[in-house]
Amino acid sequence: MERTPRHLLAEELSSSEAEMDLARASLLIAKEEYPQLSVDLYLARLDQVAEEVRDRLANESAPLVVLQEVIATLYGRRGFGGNRAAQHDPRNSFLNDVLDRSVGAPITLGIVLLEVGWRLGLPLEGVNFPGRFVVRYRGSAIRLLIDPYDGGTIRFEDQAQELLDQGYGGVVAMREGFLKTSSKRDILVRLLTGLKGIYTRVSDDRRALAAVERILMIIPTAPLVSRTRGMLLARLGRLTEAADQLEAYLRVSPSADDKGEVIEIVRELRAGRWDDADESGS
Repeated sequence: MERTPRHLLAEELSSSEAEMDLARASLLIAKEEYPQLSVDLYLARLDQVAEEVRDRLANESAPLVVLQEVIATLYGRRGFGGNRAAQHDPRNSFLNDVLDRSVGAPITLGIVLLEVGWRLGLPLEGVNFPGRFVVRYRGSAIRLLIDPYDGGTIRFEDQAQELLDQGYGGVVAMREGFLKTSSKRDILVRLLTGLKGIYTRVSDDRRALAAVERILMIIPTAPLVSRTRGMLLARLGRLTEAADQLEAYLRVSPSADDKGEVIEIVRELRAGRWDDADESGS
């Protein structure tokens, strides 16, 4: 039997954190939208970028010099940057499109930076910073934050408040938790959550459901994601599945604030009287 992109993604997700290939998993997410996509071809594209950086470095191996050359190659010579003109274009969330078009969302641009840097041995890690995914360089003597959406702008870690102020106008104070390292699974969840939001915005329930279902592959017991899946199934007319999903949500969250509301929705779904889903379920 032919393995679907989702089967292949499940295989990648079964790997340990160290062994998981973030770029491959990201491309398998894209492959559900682009069935003919060659994952290996785009992985080779990342290899080529890393090789270009390596050629320019000659025998230089100092990590900060390597980092500077990665940034110069991605954001200078290759012109990668944030797609500010069309922030809600779903192509910003597909790694193949980002590699083809050199524009994307913070999360996908961050994946490109991480993957090229990792190929060159750089100590990089993702940070699910509020409002903007960033990449951290964790050196032995210095920590830097790199903004993949803003041309690879570098800040010292203690300048993180400046980055926070860009998104929140100075009304949110920096907290230690904002700089928590993201696992590869965390990064994939953020990628899929963004994709879900894009599709919800345009009422593309089928694609929003596909994003939600892949989030649940990573965090199966996430209550609000489980509830969202139920509401999307209802909007798609899959009433029995929707009722089953919402009942599963209530089993995981027996004290949920919306328990009464969800019980009533399930009753209507079981009776086949569902007309329109509550938009709060998105």
